[in-house]
Amino acid sequence: MSPRTAKMIASIFFLAACAALPPHSETPAADGPALTIYNQDFAVVREVIPLSLRAGVNSVSYAGMTARLEPDSVILRDPAGTRALQILEQNYRNDPVTQQRLLQHFEGQTIEFLRTAADGYTTLLRGRIVRSGYQPPVFDVYGNLQYRGEFQPVIEVDGKLRFQLPGEPLFPSLGDDSILQPTLSWEIETDAPGSFGAELAYVTGGMAWHADYNIVSPEKGDLLDLVGWITMANNSGKTFESARIKLLAGDVNKIQPQDPRRAYPAAARPGMAKSDMSAVVTEKSFDEYHLYTLAHATTLRDGQSKQVEFVRGTKIPSQRLYVYDGAAIHAGEWAGWDSEGQRNDPNYGTQTQKKVWVMREFRNSADSGLGIPLPKGRVRFYRQGDDGQLEFTGENSIDHTPKDEDLRIYTGNAFDLVGERVRTDFKVDSNRHWFDESFEIKLRNHKTEEVEFRVVEHLYRWTNWEILDTTQEWTKKDSRTIEFRVRVPANGEHTLRYRAHYSW
Repeated sequence: MSPRTAKMIASIFFLAACAALPPHSETPAADGPALTIYNQDFAVVREVIPLSLRAGVNSVSYAGMTARLEPDSVILRDPAGTRALQILEQNYRNDPVTQQRLLQHFEGQTIEFLRTAADGYTTLLRGRIVRSGYQPPVFDVYGNLQYRGEFQPVIEVDGKLRFQLPGEPLFPSLGDDSILQPTLSWEIETDAPGSFGAELAYVTGGMAWHADYNIVSPEKGDLLDLVGWITMANNSGKTFESARIKLLAGDVNKIQPQDPRRAYPAAARPGMAKSDMSAVVTEKSFDEYHLYTLAHATTLRDGQSKQVEFVRGTKIPSQRLYVYDGAAIHAGEWAGWDSEGQRNDPNYGTQTQKKVWVMREFRNSADSGLGIPLPKGRVRFYRQGDDGQLEFTGENSIDHTPKDEDLRIYTGNAFDLVGERVRTDFKVDSNRHWFDESFEIKLRNHKTEEVEFRVVEHLYRWTNWEILDTTQEWTKKDSRTIEFRVRVPANGEHTLRYRAHYSW
C-alpha cells in the first residue's frame, strides 16, 4: 500500500469516527467529551465548545487542548449545519507557563524570592538568575515529544552563587501572550453571527488501552472461570471529565514514524455466578473492527490508568494439553544455507529438546459462557490449591480472537513430563532422488496419573513425503506436520518409532 493510499484510508476512517454528536443543550460542557481510544497510542476526541461569532472574521482561542494533538487533524464545524465556518488560520501552542519556563524567561535578570523560615517568618531576597536549569522539550526522530528533565538552577545572591532557589520566585507580569494550557487559536470567518455550540474533533497521541484476562481453575477439573479487564491509559496532557468512551479493537492502518526499538488486577474467585446487572461494557461490530462502549460516562485524568470489567464467563469447558515438539532447529545455525543444502545435510533436524509444553485450550463460544470478540491482550492463569488459595501458574498473550474460535495458549513447561528424540537411521540415494529418516521418541511420565502426550513432528526434508513404518497412529496437521497422540501410564514410559520417506 502506498503512503498516499494509506493516508487516504486513515483520513476516511477518522471522518467516519467524527459523526455528528447528539443534539446538545444550551450549556455545551454538559454534554462532556466523547473519546474513541485505539490500542495504538492515539484517540479521536470530540467536544462541544461554546462560540460567539460576529459576521466576518473572528479571532478565537480555545485553551485546554492535549499536549500531543495532531494539529492537522482538527475539524471545527457547526453540527446543526446552520452556518458555514471557514478557518483562515490555525495556530497551536504547547508551551504553557511553568515555574521552570519563567525562570528561563528571566534568565540574566534579578527578581525577588520569598523565603519562609521554620517559625513562619517571611523575608524577601533579591537574586539574579544565572542559569534557570530548564530544558525545553524536543521532538525526537520518531515525532514524539520528549521531556529532558531539569538541571540545577544557579542563583546569585549578594555576590555569591547558589545551586538552588533561595525561596519561592516572585515573577513580574508577562502580559497577555503567556498561556497556562496548550491552546488552539483560529481566525474564523462565518456568514451567520450568533452563539452556538461548535463541534471540535481531533486526533491526539498519548492515549491507549489494552485487555487483560484472568483465568481461574479449581483444585481439580478443567472448568475455567474467566474475567476480562480493559485498562485505559491517558498520557495526553489533558483530563477528560465525564467522558463517553469507546474502545476500538483491530489493526487500524495509521501512518506514523516507525520506532525500530519497539518489537503488553486481582484474580477472580472460582465459582462466580453470572450477574444480572447491566453490562459495564457493550460490544458491536464496526466496519472491519469491533467497538467496546462503556455504559456510563467516566472521568479519565491525565496520567491516570483506569480498569473496567468487560467480559465474564464461568465454568468454561477446557482441556489441558501436553505437547512435545522435540526438534530443536535453531535458525541462526543455518544462516546462509539454501533450502537444498539444509535438506541434504545429515545433521539438519537432529537437534533435540526435552521440554514438554503445557497448553490450555478452550472455545470462545456462547455455549462456553463467552461468545464475544476478544481483543488481544495478556492472559494470566491461576489454580486453586487444596487450601483454597489461588496460585499463579503461567501467562501468555492472545491475538484478536473472533467468537466461535478456539484459543490454545502456552502456559509453561511440565515439570514431571520428559520427551527424548533420537534419530536412529538416515539413508540417501541421490541418483534415485530419495532418502529415508527414522526417529525414536521416548516419553516419560513421572506423574501419579495417566497423561496423553501430543507429539508434533515436522517433515522438514522435502514437500513429498510419506510415513512408511510407525508404531503409532498419526494425523496430518498441515502439509509438513504430523501429530501422534500417545497415552503414557502413571510413572511409565512409552517409545514411539516412525520412518519418513522423502522423494523429489
